[in-house]
Amino acid sequence: MECHQEQATRWSGSHHDLAMDIASEKTVLGDFDDASVSHFGVTTLFYRKGDRFMVRTEGPEGKLRDYPIKYSFGVDPLQQYLIEFPGGRLQALSLAWDARPESKGGQRWFHLYPDEKIAHDDELHWTRLNQNWNNMCAECHSTNLQRNYDPVTETFDTSWSEIDVSCEACHGPGSDHRFWARQEPGWEKHNEHKGLVQQFDERKDINWITDSQTGRVVRSKPRGSDREIDICARCHSRRSALADGYLHGKAFLDQYRLRLLDENMYFPDGQIEGEVYVYGSFLQSRMYAAGVTCSDCHEPHSLALRVPGNGVCLQCHLATQYDQTSHHFHKPDLAGASCAECHMPPRNYMVVDPRHDHSMRIPRPDLSEELGTPNACNNCHEDQSSQWAAEYFKKWYPQPFQGNQQYGEALAAGRNGSSGAEQLLELLVHDGNAPDIARATALSNLLPYLSRNSLDTLQAGLVDENPLVRGAAVELLQSLPLAMRVQRAYPLLGDPALGVRTETARILADIPRGELTDAQRIPLDRATREYIQVQQANAERPEAHGNLGNLFVAQGKVHEAISSYRKAIEINPAFVPGYVNLADVYRSQGDEPAGERVLRQGLAAEPEDASLQHVLGLALVRQKRLEEGVELLRLASMGSQGHPRYVYVYAVALASTGKTGQAILVLQGAHNRFPSNTDILSALVAFHMNMGKEKVARSYEKKLKALGR
Repeated sequence: MECHQEQATRWSGSHHDLAMDIASEKTVLGDFDDASVSHFGVTTLFYRKGDRFMVRTEGPEGKLRDYPIKYSFGVDPLQQYLIEFPGGRLQALSLAWDARPESKGGQRWFHLYPDEKIAHDDELHWTRLNQNWNNMCAECHSTNLQRNYDPVTETFDTSWSEIDVSCEACHGPGSDHRFWARQEPGWEKHNEHKGLVQQFDERKDINWITDSQTGRVVRSKPRGSDREIDICARCHSRRSALADGYLHGKAFLDQYRLRLLDENMYFPDGQIEGEVYVYGSFLQSRMYAAGVTCSDCHEPHSLALRVPGNGVCLQCHLATQYDQTSHHFHKPDLAGASCAECHMPPRNYMVVDPRHDHSMRIPRPDLSEELGTPNACNNCHEDQSSQWAAEYFKKWYPQPFQGNQQYGEALAAGRNGSSGAEQLLELLVHDGNAPDIARATALSNLLPYLSRNSLDTLQAGLVDENPLVRGAAVELLQSLPLAMRVQRAYPLLGDPALGVRTETARILADIPRGELTDAQRIPLDRATREYIQVQQANAERPEAHGNLGNLFVAQGKVHEAISSYRKAIEINPAFVPGYVNLADVYRSQGDEPAGERVLRQGLAAEPEDASLQHVLGLALVRQKRLEEGVELLRLASMGSQGHPRYVYVYAVALASTGKTGQAILVLQGAHNRFPSNTDILSALVAFHMNMGKEKVARSYEKKLKALGR
């Protein structure tokens, strides 16, 4: 701050400055003057006790308890509060303060899950793992955050250099820079980079050149790196960490695993659905492809837009062409005249927090009916149909641009099992104009359709320039025989991206080590150690122990696998994969009763889970307890997860007990829900043939052939 007063002034009072603070009169915004709020029968009281801010609410045992507020967390449009628990844990209260003005509905307490009863034993309860600050929130709200989790004592000793997001959070360690700036003895060795690990010079001497005829803009020099974008992405993305603590100057994908355009996270066309933040959207944008960086639009210290309103877009795009009624067809004071409302439509998260979709797309109401995707037009015109909006588009833009995101059909086909899904996904993988995150998602979605026809596409993904694409291709290899996996995956054990190397080690874990030469074993063992280190860095999470269990199963280390799965369940009794995989280990050892006990333990914790019902049903059928087993398979087939595989297995079980007619009725209902599922169609063909109904069987066979299977 001594030297960079202008930047410090901008930063002061920003969301980064106020990301976290000790609870005090100055930092706490909420009403603690004996305010109360009730949520599904639990009444919480906010009050003062001397100079402390207190809350009386439901604790981990389901009883009301009094807790002092340790920290305020965030500032606008909501503020949460952190409470200290034993073992160095901080837990985020699910009742938050709406910091917006009263005129906008704010200045009130509200629950982050307003329509759900979150009981004390629910994994979303504020006292449970998924509301734990140390592993869920901390890294992005403080500077130089180290979780410091001890898996032996199951405690945290979490530390930070500064409580909020300060200079070094983005610029990296500053001691050498300070040494250089003061020209202390030996400062010359830092002269080239001014003692900084991270320099943001990608916008230096850059101009944006506008074509006066087309209104299009071009960067005067291509962006040579993603340094700035990566530093923002570490927090503004949906990702999982590959290490404890961030190292400046190291590539994003060497430290994080990015969530692709997965179902329930993104709509099929890539629009935001779940809480995915910004980076995955921005990677889809034409702006990213053109060389735009975050600070082209946002002042990096204050975080405000460079220019308010449409002005931020008009830095590059001609106002005479785009900020005109002839372009947006709305009155200037309406939302339809706002660049962001149309091209970056917001979606609310945490109840009151609208976040803009940074894929910066052209609205496509014509796709909403076909793909079930939202569009900016109907965000405002809720009383109209997407067809109505599409007709206006045709009238306004007789030859409309389709936009940078032309992969909705392919990703929707992959999700739905539609006819031609394999071919559509292959075309997307090979589309050099498509964003890499979409191409990687296409590879990921190709798994159920992978055939000899698409092996060349898989191979192309393995040697792609982009690590997201390579990583998705490696995951596909898990469906291939071991010999093919080894041949295709082995070169990626030396991939420059940590996420790719460790995923390769995972899918090669079942190679018998005795069959390898030293030259072959060394890179595999090295990448496997890295994979284990990644899981150990996340040892507070059940998923990490589940991953280790899967690794040990592949390596034939049964006792280690059992121990890992049990640890995952201990950390989170609602972690269903732990029960399923542990039961499968017992099954593989011929101990069906032990597997049954594990699955019943899982159902006691999660009684409505269809996957547990399904696996236990199969276990009982194997034990010749058909009536019990088939009933559980029935429950699984009716579960909210609606998995077509569960319906198919239930129907097969019915047929095996002589109830072929009932099985056909079940399959016909399932076919109406999943018309492109080939397992269901194949079973309908076989069962009708067995019953002598050849004509009906042929009709289903015709549908099967139409799907290319």
